[in-house]
Parts: sequence; C-alpha cells; structure tokens
Amino acid sequence: MIYKKWNWQHNKWPHFTYDKKVLQKLEYQFLQNTGMVSGVLKHIQKDSKDDLLVEILSTEALKTSEIEGEILSRESVQSSIKNNLGLKTEKRKIPPAEFGISEMMVDLYKNYNKPLSHEQLFEWHKMITNGRRDLINIGGYRNHEDSMQIVSGALGKERVHFEAPASKQLPYEMDQFIYWFNSVHEDKDKSEMLALTKAGIAHLYFVSIHPFEDGNGRIGRAIAEKSIALSIHQPTLISLSYTIEKDKKSYYSSLAKHNTTLDITEWLVYFGQTILDAQQNTLKQIEFLIEETKFFDHFSPQLNERQLKVVKRLFDAGYSGFKGGLSADNYTKIAKTSASTATRDLQDLVEKKILIRTGALKGTRYSLHIKSV
Repeated sequence: MIYKKWNWQHNKWPHFTYDKKVLQKLEYQFLQNTGMVSGVLKHIQKDSKDDLLVEILSTEALKTSEIEGEILSRESVQSSIKNNLGLKTEKRKIPPAEFGISEMMVDLYKNYNKPLSHEQLFEWHKMITNGRRDLINIGGYRNHEDSMQIVSGALGKERVHFEAPASKQLPYEMDQFIYWFNSVHEDKDKSEMLALTKAGIAHLYFVSIHPFEDGNGRIGRAIAEKSIALSIHQPTLISLSYTIEKDKKSYYSSLAKHNTTLDITEWLVYFGQTILDAQQNTLKQIEFLIEETKFFDHFSPQLNERQLKVVKRLFDAGYSGFKGGLSADNYTKIAKTSASTATRDLQDLVEKKILIRTGALKGTRYSLHIKSV
C-alpha cells in the first residue's frame, strides 16, 4: 500500500506555490467585472437594491447548504434574512437551520471588513449548527482524539478522501491561518497577492485544516467571500455558492486533486473562474432588476389584476426563468381563474409582446419577453 502524504504533512506547509502568470488574465477580468457591478448598481433604486441583496444572500444560504446535501426552505430563509437586515417581512416561525445560515450570511455581509478571528469563526459555527444535537463541540474547534477523515464506501471498504490535522494541532494551525489571512488583507501588505489568489488560497487552506466537526465547507466558502470583500473594500454581492452548486462535482474533484500537494495553480484557475462566473451571474441579476423596473413602469397600466399577479411571479423566479416554464394550467392556478380566462389573458400578453409563446398544445409554454432573460 502506497502511503499518501496530505498537503499539511509536507515540510513547506502552508507555503503554497502557483504560477502568477497563468492567473493574470483572470485577475484582470475580475477587476473589470467588479467595476461593472459597481457601475450598474448605481442605476438601481433603493427598494430594488434591497430586493437584490435579499435574493443573493438567500440564494447563497440555500446553495451553500445544498452543496452539503441540506435542503432548506426558501421562504423561511428569505424571511429570516429580511428580519436580520431590518427589512419589513411577514412574521413566521423560522426553523433552526434556516435561521442559523441566514444569520451567518447577514453577519458576513455586515461585518465583512472586520479582521478574521477565532471568535468570529466560533460564532459562525454556532449559527450554522443551530438546533443540532449530534455534535460534541458546537462553537469550538474539534477536540476528539480520533483523526478527522472524509470517507465514502461501505463498511470495510471505506475510501479515505482526506485526513485533516489531528485535533491537538488545531490551536497552532488556526493561529497560523488567521494570522496569514489578516496579514494578506492589510492595506500595508507587500506580498502583491491579488484578490482571486487570496480567496482561492483562503478557502483551500481553511478546508485543509478542517477545524470543526461539521460545517467546514460552508464556513470555508464564507471565508472566501470575506476575502473578496476585503480585497475590493465592499461586500461582494456575488453568488459563489450558487455557481459552485451548479457543478459541485468539479468543486469536490478540484479540492481532492489538491489535498496532497502545495502546487495549487490549477486549483486557483478553477476557483478564480468560479468567482468570475459568480460575478457574471450577479450582473445578470442586476440587469434583470433594471428591466423589471422598466417593465412595470411601462406595462402596469395595461394589465389586469390577474396578469399583474402572474407576471410578478415570473419576475420573482429570476432571470433563469419559471421552473418548467409557465403553462396555461400554471396561470390558472396562480391567478385563481378559469381555463378560458387564462387563455384570453395569455393571448393578450403575447399580443402585447410581454410574453413569448413556445411549443404547441399541452407543451405550450410562456416566458418573459425582455432582453436580459
């Protein structure tokens, strides 16, 4: 049996190496995208900005949990995020998991510019394990004597994907990590390490230490977003977890490929491109919001109450569209009307070029006729 040496077992740990030249184009595109996001945000009214913030934070909360196999309620997450942001929301009982992840997302957004600390990490861990009864140490680093391993496979045929440093090493490892993180994000830092590189290393470095019993992935992604925010001196407003979740197989594959080496060029290329994709998603969301404002300013007087309700539901679905497409049956249920009335309303919306019709007979579907969809 060949002994596998994990990255943290190398003599030069945690001094990662990478080819800066390979990353230059990604870093340049990141700066361009950052400028574009800041520019288009200026054209959004405050209410719409609040809607955008709630949508991005909610999606991140849902997707960072979904990456770990936890499916949460969107309505509960959004309500909790609005409440934590001090925005108006209907009162509802929020389940512990939804409340906790929402609390962490808002804390990350509001306190992005505070130095990273053990205390902040402990608070995040308490938040995301809210309501859990299966963990020994909540709000603290793991302290059990057994090694922390990530395994898969049936009993007796387990495959070890990664083994983290022993619990007794964590005080030293986490002191080193926090010192590194805060040092490279100081204005006086002379390392010339660029934004995507910092975020990529921060995430890989943290999850390699794997300091908590559970929740390391969610906290690691939050650390990456904090890193980006510190680099650009403002909250990120990017859909990082949303982008990762769309192809989480590549995410886990890339992590696995780099948990035995300190040469992480390929990891930084993967993670950097993921951040760029997340920025593009934010730009599409902003453009969609701008189109939504223009749409209702122009078309609201031309629509009846039923049509307004359904079109609003289509916009609420976001730029990616209504799941499965809007059908006449969907329209009937949303508007609470008859099939014949739904047919007339939909035909009217198509004639006014508000909706686009595709398909035929039972396969007929309708979508918004705006340029950002």
